[in-house]
Amino acid sequence: MDMSDAVIVKSTRLKSVVWNDFDRIKKGDSCIAVCRHCKKKLSGSSTSGTSHLRNHLIRCQRRANLPQIYTAREKKKEGALTIANFDQEQRKDEVINLVNIRFEQEQTKDDISNYGSSNFNQTRSRFDLARMIILHGYPLAMVEQVGFRVFVKNLQPFFELVTSEGVEADCMEIYSKEKQKVSEVLDKLPGKISLTADMWASLDGSEFLCLTAQYIDESWQLNKKILSFIMVDSSHTEDMLSEIIIKSLMDWDIDRKLFSMTFDSFSTNDNIALKIRDRQSQNKFLYCNGQLFDVRCAANVINMMVQDALEAVGEMTAKIRGSIRYVKSSQVIQSKFDEIAREVGIQGERCICLDNPLQWNSTYAMLEIALLYRAVFALLQENDPVYTMCPSDVEWDRATVITSYLKHFVEVTNVFTRFTSPTANLYFHELCGVYLQLNEWCKNPDDYISSLAFKMRSKFEEYWQRCSLGLAVAAVLDPQFKMKLVEYFYAQIFGSGAPGRICDVFECVKELYDEHSISLASLDQGLAWQVGGGSRLPSSGRDSRDRLTGFDTYLQETSQSEGSKSDLDKYLEEPLFPRNAPGFNVLNWWKVHTPRYPILSMMARNVLGMPMSKASLDSAFNSGGRLLDRDWSALKPATIQALMCAQDWIRSELES
Repeated sequence: MDMSDAVIVKSTRLKSVVWNDFDRIKKGDSCIAVCRHCKKKLSGSSTSGTSHLRNHLIRCQRRANLPQIYTAREKKKEGALTIANFDQEQRKDEVINLVNIRFEQEQTKDDISNYGSSNFNQTRSRFDLARMIILHGYPLAMVEQVGFRVFVKNLQPFFELVTSEGVEADCMEIYSKEKQKVSEVLDKLPGKISLTADMWASLDGSEFLCLTAQYIDESWQLNKKILSFIMVDSSHTEDMLSEIIIKSLMDWDIDRKLFSMTFDSFSTNDNIALKIRDRQSQNKFLYCNGQLFDVRCAANVINMMVQDALEAVGEMTAKIRGSIRYVKSSQVIQSKFDEIAREVGIQGERCICLDNPLQWNSTYAMLEIALLYRAVFALLQENDPVYTMCPSDVEWDRATVITSYLKHFVEVTNVFTRFTSPTANLYFHELCGVYLQLNEWCKNPDDYISSLAFKMRSKFEEYWQRCSLGLAVAAVLDPQFKMKLVEYFYAQIFGSGAPGRICDVFECVKELYDEHSISLASLDQGLAWQVGGGSRLPSSGRDSRDRLTGFDTYLQETSQSEGSKSDLDKYLEEPLFPRNAPGFNVLNWWKVHTPRYPILSMMARNVLGMPMSKASLDSAFNSGGRLLDRDWSALKPATIQALMCAQDWIRSELES
């Protein structure tokens, strides 16, 4: 073709990115597109579209060998598609081909296409998108939003956009693969697994049971993973809920590995825990006949006592809220309030503010600050006839006492949530402190205050009766405390009754140690049997049909009586580890001392992994329950479970 009179056309109408690689040349009444890399000539007519040009770029060998680096001027020349003109451009075949490219015959088997010097993988990109949605809790429908589609088109024109149904399927596939990985981890664990049970709600009123596993792995790291997020009906009985939990245990094949379960302190959970414990005990899967199995959330019992305290100060709280609203209702009243504060010598470092009724620590902060301005509110009522809701002196006095109770509960809860992975040994001394405070509060001469303290102590003692043994055993397995901490606090709490309770703790520790000793012996026997060609024992390490279990106990008792010291004896006799030693970590200590205490370290792995509290930093002070995200609430129950579990697993993987 004679190109002597050809002219290169530069037009702002050339929006497609393919024109970064072609020159549009006009010769007479026709237009041709010349590849800047191989100089091949193709049709450049506006009626021809750009699909044939794009197909050429995919096959162009010279272009594939060149890095696609655009200067700022070239990018500006290219012109990005904006949301404003997206609807108009979408109607054109050119744009449809751009955002919905199908490589057809040019597509390779592994779906990889060369885009400049980098590789673009459609499948990998789709799963990256799905993982991003799972990780950050984005709505699945975001993939169909105009802004997102524009962003992706300008970022990577070769990406074939997916529908919400498509990304849902990708999320389900990710869940399936991640579940297999988690299952393999749980199967290879050297110790037991403890579970927590939480109830969640969606905005439409649906309820979900969330089961979370907590365990200490072979590297002595504490791990938590959501195993199930199951939709339950409010009509489900306790028997049905217990069967749902047992079925989940069996689906994950961890029923033999279950050590304890942590519930909230509601009466409905009593029978559920009892039924699961009885089932596990019948199969001889639990240690100490299940004495340590039923655990109640420590943060939950604190929350229950807080609600009693807030109820007792309810009228006072309402008056404080009304007073704050009145002061802040106009600048004139606020100025008058500030002037009175200066007159009585109160500095304005902490300003009065309304609370969030759903966060009880927020209500505590409001009351604490309001108490500082007690005299100011009283003077405001004397000087402002409109303001009539100032609390009385009795109300102020009672609020002062109850706010001090709330302060103690805030501090304890902060300790519970200070660590991202708290071990079971961290709770005993804090809760003993709560018990001692409750005993003191019950001595208050004001009947109104003392009756509140008795009410709170009653709830705490119900919790203590159920959980104190597990708390104490965990404290004994802290080399900084051993039996000494139990002796110290029990003497203060129980007085003359302390020796008997201390003996109960020691007997439980000894029984638990003896059972772990038998388990370890059975495990060693099973490994030897396996090496010798025999059949493998169950993964729990204990065979419920073994007729020589009693013989193992006899051997252990007689060997100890003959003068050899057990792990437990050596551990308790040795000096305490310095309590203020910098950087002390109880799991690291047991990791280092496993060779010296092989049986006791096995026991420590199981006991220290018990979740004594389920509350995290973002939920510890909630007065309400856990709420599911609005966008995810509308999805199918199976999809919700997949998203919640996969999100937890992916986040755990990133954190580790």
